[in-house]
Amino acid sequence: MDTSHLNSAELQQFLSQEKKKAMLNEMVAKVTNVCWDKCITSAPGTKFSSGESACLSKCAQRYMDMSITIMNRFQSMR
Repeated sequence: MDTSHLNSAELQQFLSQEKKKAMLNEMVAKVTNVCWDKCITSAPGTKFSSGESACLSKCAQRYMDMSITIMNRFQSMR
């Protein structure tokens, strides 16, 4: 994206949005790596077993819950 036409406030908003996107991508990658290593114990086939699916779902949910808890804790410390 060409940002040369943006004023300072617009540029700051654009940079903030891009930073949020990058943080979300990083979180998705982290969840994927952590939960894959925890839940997929053999070579994956064409689809996950019911146990693997349940494990992946629970792992991702716990990770998201913990991330929200940590963010709320940091916000309350301000």
